[in-house]
Amino acid sequence: MSAAAGHRLRAPRPSWAGVPRRLLFGWLEQAGLLFAITLEGFRKTWDVRRWWVEWIEQCWFIARVTTLPVMLIALPLGGTIALQVGQIVRQIGAESGTGATVVQALVTQVAPMAAALLISGAGGSAITSDIGSRRIRDELDAMEVMGINPVHRLVTPRLWAASTVGVMLCSLIILAGIAGGFFFNVIREGVTPGSYFDGATSLLQLSDLLITLFKAWVFGFIAAAVACWKGMTCRYGASGVGRAVNQSAVVAAMLVFAANYVLSTLAYSLFPPRI
Repeated sequence: MSAAAGHRLRAPRPSWAGVPRRLLFGWLEQAGLLFAITLEGFRKTWDVRRWWVEWIEQCWFIARVTTLPVMLIALPLGGTIALQVGQIVRQIGAESGTGATVVQALVTQVAPMAAALLISGAGGSAITSDIGSRRIRDELDAMEVMGINPVHRLVTPRLWAASTVGVMLCSLIILAGIAGGFFFNVIREGVTPGSYFDGATSLLQLSDLLITLFKAWVFGFIAAAVACWKGMTCRYGASGVGRAVNQSAVVAAMLVFAANYVLSTLAYSLFPPRI
């Protein structure tokens, strides 16, 4: 066999030069699909009479699967913050400041993040699996054939349901966390209830609560948008739906943490914390 023939029979070497470019274009394409689906679902918000029934059903479903986990997380979470802070402030004789620390941490950071992670983990997974199952059964294509926009029919009510439940879960986490902190700080540590609640309101402002509820609304909206996007673009087959469920939880958590940093930075710039 000649050298030229042997050269022709050789397997071509894989080229890695275009891998970063393909990855970048793939990420940009997926990000574009996410924004397109979200904006298209948000565009028909004004037509409430077409999706309010589905919105109520989705609100009830998301609240049902997240309320108990929220309670189980918020109670020990507030108690843990109160216990750790109480050990430190006792050394400097400022036990009454535990209430302020617990409430400030719960209201500004912990409550909206915990609500968003639970919505993306429990409610978002259910949304992704539901829409993904419809996709692999070709129900989305059938809806388009019948002249029904699947984004308006499925995405719009789920976006508003997740954001609505996020606000309610955030309020529930704050109340449960304060109750947990009250137990550990007042009953276990011996601080008077008056000192606990007086310290709780010393650093908190009305703007903090409003910003927290707005953040919870935004985080719920993001979690639902990612879940709907992954469900509508999943690969065919049961394994494709399963991978989409896992990816939706991870991507939603990453976007929520990034959005929390941006919103917290803006909030601290516009409304400086009270000293």
